[in-house]
This record gives sequence, structure tokens and C-alpha cells, in this order.
Amino acid sequence: MKKTAMYLLTVMFLVASITAVKSAEEAVDAKTLFEKKCSLCHSIDRPKSKKKTADGWKRTVTKMKNVNGAPVTDEEAEMIIKYLTENYGS
Repeated sequence: MKKTAMYLLTVMFLVASITAVKSAEEAVDAKTLFEKKCSLCHSIDRPKSKKKTADGWKRTVTKMKNVNGAPVTDEEAEMIIKYLTENYGS
């Protein structure tokens, strides 16, 4: 019984650790993606100086993609919107 409990605790710890690392990697990837893609057309200081709601960032990123031709996929746009909302949301 003790071995089973110890095994389960170890598995839970490993799963929690992997989840934390993956979340940190996604945050870095989103920041890198934002900096790489958005800086193609303008300084990243421009969006970083703004505070918008999630809907506001969605409208802005969608406009950059669909109207201004920013080279981002739908998935990348979602990552950028999430990053901007979490870091520059109002």
C-alpha cells in the first residue's frame, strides 16, 4: 500500500512539474512570437504602451492580420492576443 501511494505521489509530482514547465515555455514562446511578428511592421514599444481589454487586443491583432497583412496564422494570432491581454490588458 505504501509503495502504491508513493508511486501515485511521484506520478502526480511529475505531471505537475511537466505542466508548469510547459506553461512557462508557452509564455516565452508567446512573447518571442509577439516580438518577432509585430516588430516586422512597427516597434514593439507601440503596442506595449497600450492597455486594452481582451476584446480590444483581439480587434487590434485581427486588423493587423486581415487588413494590414501581418504574417501570422490564426493560432499565432490567438497566442499574441492572449499574451497582450495578460501583459498589457486593462
